[in-house]
Amino acid sequence: MSESGQQQREICFAGHVQGVGFRYTVRSLAAGFEVTGFVRNLPDGRAQVVVEGSPREIDNFLDGIRQEMSHYIRTTRQTTLPATGRFHGFEIRH
Repeated sequence: MSESGQQQREICFAGHVQGVGFRYTVRSLAAGFEVTGFVRNLPDGRAQVVVEGSPREIDNFLDGIRQEMSHYIRTTRQTTLPATGRFHGFEIRH
């Protein structure tokens, strides 16, 4: 994913995002998009998604997360960086 136009985004979701199937839903949604990366729970109760792909695919993927899980999400914080190409597929990390 080092080609031009690819990016990495780190999104931290706060709210009631642990113990509700959030990670499994995110992984399942990722299969429908051309994205790679991972989702994991953070010790402070948030969930972190690190995703790489084209801006359009990432936007659509994040829209899907919001549509499926909006009732659990209170706030999000997002950072955009250049893609690294280090991910193969999309996984749940523990």
